[in-house]
Amino acid sequence: MTSDTVSQLARLSVSLPAELLAQLDAMVAERGLPSRSQMISELIRHELAEHSESVTGAVLAGTLTLIYRAERGRVRQALAEAQCDFLKEVISSQHVFLEDDQSLEVLLVQGPSERLNALCDRLRKIRGVQQIKLVTTTALLPPLHAHGGEESPGSLQSGQS
Repeated sequence: MTSDTVSQLARLSVSLPAELLAQLDAMVAERGLPSRSQMISELIRHELAEHSESVTGAVLAGTLTLIYRAERGRVRQALAEAQCDFLKEVISSQHVFLEDDQSLEVLLVQGPSERLNALCDRLRKIRGVQQIKLVTTTALLPPLHAHGGEESPGSLQSGQS
């Protein structure tokens, strides 16, 4: 930790039932974390991101994971059409085939919470989709392209090495 990071830390005192504290300590140990604080910070970040999913206008980044049955390509076609309708929100996708004619697809997404939830709702309605899970964070991807033909900060100009 840098001295800047340490100076930005705030202390919090929390009272918990003994059984809950024991479960927290077990989770910290199972995950090999150095402290309760790190585990609690992770849990709080997760809850804040989940809460942001319902806040109108909150821009979030994350993953959308789908499990579906292929069923002769109809499902894949419907998924592709839905993703095209949310082209600004779907950054990339990764697809793998699973056993028993099932597929797993992970979408990297970013956009306003209401658009990401609308994408989930649209995908959830596709016949053959068995599971869908959106996991978000309030940390965003850096701009992928500059607007108006300007160079992105940190990008190389042509001719520079």
